[in-house]
Amino acid sequence: MCEVKEKLEQSKVEIAVENFGPIVKANIDLRPLNVFVGPSNTGKTYFATLLYALHGVFGSLSDSTVLIPYGPKISHLLREFFTNQEMSETEQQDIQSKLAMMERDFKLSDLPQRMHEDFLAYSKNIGLPKDELQNHLKNSFDLNILSDLNRSTGEKPNKTGIFIKVSEENRVSWKVKIDISKTEMNLNLISRNKNDLVILSEGAAVTFEPFVKKDAPNNITHIHRPAQNHPYYLPAARSGIIQSHRIIAGSLVKRSTRVGTEGLSDIPTISGVVADFLEKIILYEDKKSPNRQMSHLADTLESDILSGQILFKPSASGYPDFRYSPDGTNEEIRLSQASSMVSELAPLILYLRGLVQPGDMLIIEEPEAHLHPGAQADMAVILARLVRAGVKIIITTHSDWLLQEIGNLTLEGIIEDKTDKPESWLLPDEVGVWYFQKDEPVKELPFHPRKGFSPDDYQNVAESLYNRSLNLQHKFESKEGNSGREST
Repeated sequence: MCEVKEKLEQSKVEIAVENFGPIVKANIDLRPLNVFVGPSNTGKTYFATLLYALHGVFGSLSDSTVLIPYGPKISHLLREFFTNQEMSETEQQDIQSKLAMMERDFKLSDLPQRMHEDFLAYSKNIGLPKDELQNHLKNSFDLNILSDLNRSTGEKPNKTGIFIKVSEENRVSWKVKIDISKTEMNLNLISRNKNDLVILSEGAAVTFEPFVKKDAPNNITHIHRPAQNHPYYLPAARSGIIQSHRIIAGSLVKRSTRVGTEGLSDIPTISGVVADFLEKIILYEDKKSPNRQMSHLADTLESDILSGQILFKPSASGYPDFRYSPDGTNEEIRLSQASSMVSELAPLILYLRGLVQPGDMLIIEEPEAHLHPGAQADMAVILARLVRAGVKIIITTHSDWLLQEIGNLTLEGIIEDKTDKPESWLLPDEVGVWYFQKDEPVKELPFHPRKGFSPDDYQNVAESLYNRSLNLQHKFESKEGNSGREST
């Protein structure tokens, strides 16, 4: 029984874009659950893909620290400062012990206040991963040139702007501004809080390649530690991929040779999002010790929606074989022969069992695809329970049923003090519903206790269908009445 509800404590991450693909302007602060709604071709998938690409470059968008490796130049700077400053004996002993040991990381704020400005001057020259960001964006969006992200008004291409701001405890940790023009991309670190500048210990293990700015003095380097959380993307094409992944993999292997590509002057490519998904499916392995919460949610999806189990079968070819076993039978059906609902949900179940952990970001395009309206409402409950487990969720959707149940779960979070059911409640400030429109800025849909999250176009469609139904019913009754009078 849950008697006390605690909100998830997370850094505040704001992503703003301007003239980005189909999007005129958007300013979205990420919540534990983020829902992108609106007509097709308005930028929902574009923005979701951007989040995936940025996470791949910056490690974790909510990571507030910037790391600098300890080295000879840092040591020289420290020792030079100590010899030129008057310090108390206690202060000297404290700093000298840090210099002598260097067995732990320390923050800039650990050093005397008078040293801060010197270090901040050095930190302005930390290199930023410009080349990697360019490659991630091109790969994620399947582009030859980055300027294809620019939104065109029909007269001339506009410069695209992307702005990232990360805050913790009502203070800004760091900001990055990205400008993409027809000829170049500029990447600038606008500001950083000095308390988030960390000097790595001398023996710190760093597995990622550092990004060094060539003209940076003293070789100060910007390094990301291995991220503790990861982004995962379930694209809209997942149903077809999961059904045919072994065929796709075999074809890729064949075409990877010179013979396989002979005579092919223009080999088509797929986006990095789809490629990453395909790779995870092809290389999938069951975890020996899966996360208990994630595994339980996978079990719930199978029992409440699929009425059967997704089975992982290693095969002689080396590619995994996935089967569906309906409840109450010993039958094992290949996913290519199962219903579209099964092949649609199978990747989510596999991800929960073998990949996704609390703290990760999970992006799902159209989680309602191929689901009955009742199952769409059940999917909203699963998403809420993922939020409660600490997974950050981003979805794109066209489902009124899904959105209505998210509204119900939000209202439940406000009014319910106790519940015997698994935790699936939400709070209004944990949910961001963002409405994308053609040639209009993206706007947030606020929560209303009576209406929930209700896009105008959903209401307009419902009202139009209702009025059309009434009109046709009136015509039908009039025709039937006239026919009856004529027959008499």
